[in-house]
Amino acid sequence: MDITEAIKQRHSVRAFVDKKIEAEKIKTLQKEIDKCNKESGLNIQLITEDKDAFNTMTAHYGKFSNAVNYFAIVGKKSADNDINAGYYGEKLVLQAQMMGLNTCWVALTYSKKKNKIKINADEKLICVIALGYGVNHGVEHKIKTYEQVTKNAENAPDWFKKGVQAALLAPTAMNQQKFKFILSGNQVGMQKGWGFYTKLDLGIVKYHFEIAAGKENFTWL
Repeated sequence: MDITEAIKQRHSVRAFVDKKIEAEKIKTLQKEIDKCNKESGLNIQLITEDKDAFNTMTAHYGKFSNAVNYFAIVGKKSADNDINAGYYGEKLVLQAQMMGLNTCWVALTYSKKKNKIKINADEKLICVIALGYGVNHGVEHKIKTYEQVTKNAENAPDWFKKGVQAALLAPTAMNQQKFKFILSGNQVGMQKGWGFYTKLDLGIVKYHFEIAAGKENFTWL
């Protein structure tokens, strides 16, 4: 599976089978995390076999089961890091998908006290991403149309259209998809709407757009 297929096939999964992630796959994911941290300045951590992090009432209400592995997205206490967190978190999500693993972005349904995450004094835990072998591969959700998430893009080039279509397949909080892409020549701008975790969402959709559009075809406004 390549990254284009991963974008199409990846859906949120909250129920996992009782199966450990193989050491070789953990090693590969850790290498990718190290690259992401070096590029972004984030402090992303891979936590495995943590039986307490999702042992909460909200996690049970959210129908999480056997969620014992996760990426912890930790970063400096800066609002800008929410976009970074989304961008690099989704990079890891798609890497995991290509390796046959399933994931789910999680904002609230985990314990912020009972976990193995290491957070420095000048950092915060932005969110976590549950990880493992899913009971199933998740289900598709209704998405917005191209017209609903673009401006000035009626006669856009193919690379832009491909980028937007990939962005529409990106996970967003409560599937709200509160973003817009604005085209100006070969420059692309992004706007976020109002709502929970919209900055995080912006980073996620930005990564999807870049993958499908090709960074060589445009520059960000």
